[in-house]
Amino acid sequence: MSTTPLRILLVEDHPLYRRGLRTLLGGVADFQVVAETGDGMDAVRLAAELQPDVVLMDLQLPGQSGHAATREIVRANPAVRILVVSLFRDEDSVFAALRAGARGYILKDADEDDVIRAIRSTAAGESLFSPEIASRVLTWFTQVRPTAPEVFPDLTDRERDILHLIASGKSNSAIADELSLSVKTVANNVSSIFGKLQVSDRAEAIVRARDAGLGRSGKPS
Repeated sequence: MSTTPLRILLVEDHPLYRRGLRTLLGGVADFQVVAETGDGMDAVRLAAELQPDVVLMDLQLPGQSGHAATREIVRANPAVRILVVSLFRDEDSVFAALRAGARGYILKDADEDDVIRAIRSTAAGESLFSPEIASRVLTWFTQVRPTAPEVFPDLTDRERDILHLIASGKSNSAIADELSLSVKTVANNVSSIFGKLQVSDRAEAIVRARDAGLGRSGKPS
């Protein structure tokens, strides 16, 4: 009796790791990799065209971040389930991915069996996390959280502070001086902000930020 294979879209910008994943998944009888890409925007297009059961999503991608791609895919294709496979272990990355609509989050150093189990769990509508990530998630849910809504929750605290200063009209150099950061670090954060807000330039980011109340006196809440 034949079994309908789980159709998987592989999104990973590192060719060697992507090749390894494809080889691993190709050895599982009921898995079928229907397409692969290393670009976030292309991932959104392929998910809409192919309607895979599961998308294995990296977070650091050219064209569009994995967070933004996840959000677009889930919004347009609710039946498509996203499993993040990432190097990032920090809470900001994990919770931004979950807020974007990811159903699970595993680390790239996970065992092969854990990757396969995570894919099956995600396809079945369950949520599965690497042990380290699961611990962070459980800790977060046991903490007392503020009742006030957070402005741009996908942004990290540093990114939100930088966006606040951008909306105040400050240059990257001035922001670097105020936050005691290098200009390169500020520029990298600005690029990440643009990706998460899905804006193309500084002017559009300022409009979004000011509409949300940033750029006024005081530190953003």
